[in-house]
Amino acid sequence: MIRVLFVCLGNICRSPMAEAIMRDLVEKEGLSEKISVDSAGTGSWHIGEPPHQGTLKKLAEYNISTKGLIARQFSKKDFDEYDYIVGMDESNIRNISRMTGLPADPKVIRLLDLTDAKKDVPDPYYTGDFQETYDLVSEGCKILLEKIKKEM
Repeated sequence: MIRVLFVCLGNICRSPMAEAIMRDLVEKEGLSEKISVDSAGTGSWHIGEPPHQGTLKKLAEYNISTKGLIARQFSKKDFDEYDYIVGMDESNIRNISRMTGLPADPKVIRLLDLTDAKKDVPDPYYTGDFQETYDLVSEGCKILLEKIKKEM
């Protein structure tokens, strides 16, 4: 089983959106038995909460399930349990390194580094633009899934 963990700051906007989109893609490809997907935040503010209403609304527009999405905090244990740890921005990547006490590792990547955009996924909690976030995350997830399939 290949395990993918998406990470953002609070685990209520970007990373649960990525989790839901990736799960949807994995299910449509018939790979649910081979790839598992989760998300976490580097901060603890929203532990136990559902995703932000903007995230829920945007995913509903695309008929993507949000079942089971509950915020949790990233932990050092996650580093050992996941094959891909995918940060939404450079700050998330630094926080992951700080929280694990480990230097850069190839399994820790910034989502949009897989795309031509090579930038941070903007946080819609601050920008209010859930469509931009959805578009960027969706593109990144599609490319990540293709990368995983090639490496399987």
